[in-house]
Amino acid sequence: MQKIMTMLSCRDVSLSYDGRTAVESVSFEVAPGDCLSIVGENGSGKSTLMKGLLGLLKLDSGQVDLYGSKRTEIGYLPQQTVVQKDFPASVREVVLSGCLNRRGLLPFYSRHDRARADENLERLGMADRARASYRDLSAGQQQRVLLARALCAAEKLLMLDEPVAGLDPVAASGLYALLEKLNRDGMTLVMISHDLQSALRYGNKILHLYKKPLFYGQTREYLETAVYRRMVGVAKPDENDKNGGDHVDGLV
Repeated sequence: MQKIMTMLSCRDVSLSYDGRTAVESVSFEVAPGDCLSIVGENGSGKSTLMKGLLGLLKLDSGQVDLYGSKRTEIGYLPQQTVVQKDFPASVREVVLSGCLNRRGLLPFYSRHDRARADENLERLGMADRARASYRDLSAGQQQRVLLARALCAAEKLLMLDEPVAGLDPVAASGLYALLEKLNRDGMTLVMISHDLQSALRYGNKILHLYKKPLFYGQTREYLETAVYRRMVGVAKPDENDKNGGDHVDGLV
């Protein structure tokens, strides 16, 4: 069997949101085993791009291709809303709902679905809270439950939008440790993060976005760029004078 070298390919993708261009001419590739960190300032189009990759938003132009996986087999952990935090269901019911896309038109969960949910609750250290009300959990516990839910859908690829937003440092560190282990065990990750330090620590590739890609490439290469130095506020005066939107390093 031929080895899959690319899991996700994004070519010249542009997207609009509320009638305005949010993402323009984005290209990158994700290989099996990658952890791609998507970084950038607020309003740079990161979440819009992820929704386009997942097929939740229609592309204005460009193409997204998946290899060796289907969209129904991608785990997705979106930013949590206030409504979600107060969702009146048991922990196990929330995790089981991650199997819905895989069910197709079948109306009931199978024995395999239930076993998969229980396995992921165990994997995330939440098996002892399976019967608890989701709304009664701490923010860190809720995020673990939502990650278990996403893993019920994920076969090889997991997409995460600000997975540690709203978590205290201890809970955030614990969740990153779980994600690191998942990645080491073979799960490919695409992760949006405002936490640049963690994005650099856990991502082997960086996509720095400000509507257009300012950088795409290996993390070690990103650390040598003016884009990175501007992001952390240590750019040289001549670099600050440049228009970052016209600067692309490592784009393939």
